[in-house]
Amino acid sequence: MPKNSLNVSLKGADDIFSTEESRQEQQREQVQQIPIGELFPFKNHPFKVLDDESMQRTVESVEQYGVLSPLIARPRPEGGYEIISGHRRQHAAQLAGMDALPVIVRNMDDDAAVLLMVDSNLQRENILPSERAFAYKMKLEALKNQGARSDLTSDQVGQKLWSVEQVASDAGESKTQIQRFIRLTSLIPELLDMVDEKKISFNPAVELSYLDEAQQRDFLEAMKDTQNAPSLSQAQRLKKLAQEGHFSYDVAFAVMGEEKKDELDKVVIKNDTLRKYFPRSYTPKQMEDTIIKLLEQWQRKQQRQNER
Repeated sequence: MPKNSLNVSLKGADDIFSTEESRQEQQREQVQQIPIGELFPFKNHPFKVLDDESMQRTVESVEQYGVLSPLIARPRPEGGYEIISGHRRQHAAQLAGMDALPVIVRNMDDDAAVLLMVDSNLQRENILPSERAFAYKMKLEALKNQGARSDLTSDQVGQKLWSVEQVASDAGESKTQIQRFIRLTSLIPELLDMVDEKKISFNPAVELSYLDEAQQRDFLEAMKDTQNAPSLSQAQRLKKLAQEGHFSYDVAFAVMGEEKKDELDKVVIKNDTLRKYFPRSYTPKQMEDTIIKLLEQWQRKQQRQNER
């Protein structure tokens, strides 16, 4: 047989046994070097990227070793790429002065991207309550959307329950706890920040989330004026008063100003009362320092009078 009749190109085993679809998938999953200016944060990303001590350590690692784990991103219709996983690495790389990052580019719809973004971030050790709250909410909505598309005949209530169960199972939480976290997304930003800062405990915060925005702002003022954090029983009473139509700033101030068992020796002076005696420019700390100084002077005067 003539030699040229055997003009056959031999293929490797991977080519022989792989499909065209799998080869395209492998090509898509290749790590690319993407300019850092073409990478944009995920829309409504619920996880905060802070310039804290942990970030500084990440920056130092990036400066020494580079970004070892590729980011995951998807193409944006308007150009560039939307980060799905790797926001902290991208920020650290910016601080380290890098020009490009290793990225795996995937074509994903909104719901699939949300699920990957949330799940990849929930693996972190330290997650703020607000981050967990918005992440669970986004994941629940994505699962509900996927369920609605895959089974248009499913019962809406049943589908909602299934989605909550899925979020709970993935997070290692109960359905009730997932729903309670999601309630936190109804808090005004100032109160939610206080939950993150541990100035308001989780359980009272859930109860306060049932107040409307105006009521929450009245409560915030009452909390500041009484200088008290709400107990669970106080928050539950305020929620009930709001549901009965009896909520107001004065009611909130009265509830928050009540003596607690562990604070029977606490004196509460309304902020408006104190402000009458200090310049507008004084901060609460300056007011406190001045009051303590005046009390010390008064105490010394009393001691001198008693010694006579």
